[in-house]
Amino acid sequence: MVRVIHRGRVVDLRVETVSLPNGVRADLELIAHRGAAAVAAVDESARVILIRQFRYAARGYLWELPAGVLDGPDEAPVHCAARELAEEVGLVARELCTLGMVLPSPGFSEERIHLFLGRGLTETATARGADEIITETRWVPIGEALEMIRRGEIVDGKTIAGLFLAASALGGLA
Repeated sequence: MVRVIHRGRVVDLRVETVSLPNGVRADLELIAHRGAAAVAAVDESARVILIRQFRYAARGYLWELPAGVLDGPDEAPVHCAARELAEEVGLVARELCTLGMVLPSPGFSEERIHLFLGRGLTETATARGADEIITETRWVPIGEALEMIRRGEIVDGKTIAGLFLAASALGGLA
């Protein structure tokens, strides 16, 4: 049985009565989310672009990779990644390579975030949405970005995963 509690702009909330693998029946609260994509855009000097964005749920500003929600169920994650890279930081990547996918909160959410490595960067115009409060963009050597994680300056899950996967794809972790 499925009971829809809320239909929203980004997520839907429902309660499903399910049979678990151990035979127990349970009512689970689940969030339906169409998915997202994030890009670790790295230049020729092995620097990655980070944004400082206000996140109300986190009660402040976070350092993040450029990212955004898929426009719909049929949008390819790579197209979302390219769109968000241009909109948020004004970059176009000649090459977007898949790094992997993460499940940010699998205990209650179906959200999947697809991670990409962007290379061969050129500039374009930004087109940020009214609800995107990005106060700073910063080019950071990827090794320094990993140190920012270790120091607790980067706490966003998709950004942490994307940076470590990008560093690995580029030939090692600093």
